[in-house]
Amino acid sequence: MSGAILPGAAIGVLGSGQLGRMFAIAARKMGYRVHTFSPDSDTPTGQVADVEVQAAYDDLDAVAAFARQVAVVTFEFENVPAATAAAAERFAPVRPAGNVLNVTQHRLREKTYLQSAGFPVTPYRAIRSAAQLQTAIGELGLPAILKTAGWGYDGKGQVKIDSLAQASDAWASLGTDEAVLEAFVPFEREVSVVAARGADRSFVAYPVIENSHRRHILDLSLCPAAIPERLARDAAEMARGVLESLDVVGVLCVEFFVTDDGKLLINELAPRPHNSGHLTIDACIACQFEQQLRSICGLPLGSTELLRPAAMANLLGDLWNSGEPNWPAACAIPGVKLHLYGKLQARPGRKMGHLTALAGDTATARASVIDARESLHRTG
Repeated sequence: MSGAILPGAAIGVLGSGQLGRMFAIAARKMGYRVHTFSPDSDTPTGQVADVEVQAAYDDLDAVAAFARQVAVVTFEFENVPAATAAAAERFAPVRPAGNVLNVTQHRLREKTYLQSAGFPVTPYRAIRSAAQLQTAIGELGLPAILKTAGWGYDGKGQVKIDSLAQASDAWASLGTDEAVLEAFVPFEREVSVVAARGADRSFVAYPVIENSHRRHILDLSLCPAAIPERLARDAAEMARGVLESLDVVGVLCVEFFVTDDGKLLINELAPRPHNSGHLTIDACIACQFEQQLRSICGLPLGSTELLRPAAMANLLGDLWNSGEPNWPAACAIPGVKLHLYGKLQARPGRKMGHLTALAGDTATARASVIDARESLHRTG
């Protein structure tokens, strides 16, 4: 293919967590080399990459040197400073581009962009003071969710407000000068669409994934989601619209609320592979990480066909509270696959790995993956 970045080339990854690790594994399977850049060493990505560069994201000379050594740069989390992406872009294409990062790493910019582009979002207000919060509560009502405008993930930087008396403490607890107040929307379920767009404007989407959270952290994902076919088509088309509007080259996940009256509202965007899409590694012909590689390298996008219904369960650091989990017990359950991220320290709430179960239907897959996770606590 003319202009394609072919196997043998080096791919640069800004960030070094589990998403970069799974991307590196997919890239190396297809014959690429992987360089990773982050402030840390012996990281989940670095353990499987060809080159691990340890430097601060604001060390722009180090970023430039890193970008000179690779054919294309991508990222595995969106909280990379804009200046870092710009420094890399001087020497190698960055995909998705820095402008996509700029929009999606800041909740207020993201919601403002989506609303102005005509996409349905949760009602919200920009908050820059305690007085503005009081006014916004009067407009949106309670309960409501107050979130920091930037640098939030996995429920960090957000607080639910149930009464006006809580407003002042809620604002103070975030320790920020800019936030977003979102109306609390009654919803039936949460779903996501992981999609990819190529440099040639080709587009693919995975079947809609249904998600449930615990303590604001993704707990279980099921695919396909138990929603009407019409709604699944609408979600995929809305995802296409978002990727086209932002001119994404790469993978992006659109998270939705399905409201009680059967409508879709966009909750958040993630301009990278997503936790809910990890089940595609075992359940689809080409997983989300292979799609990330294909799209940023200008290769044809892979098939998103679901081979079997699947369920994924996150494994958090809490599992280690009583010692090493019982891995043989989980691996003994038919249809279950174990994925661990190589993190050196288990902490409560920290994503350490996941389990995926495949079955003839999502209910069976869900029961299997829950059984497998519970078996990790068993002794003997």
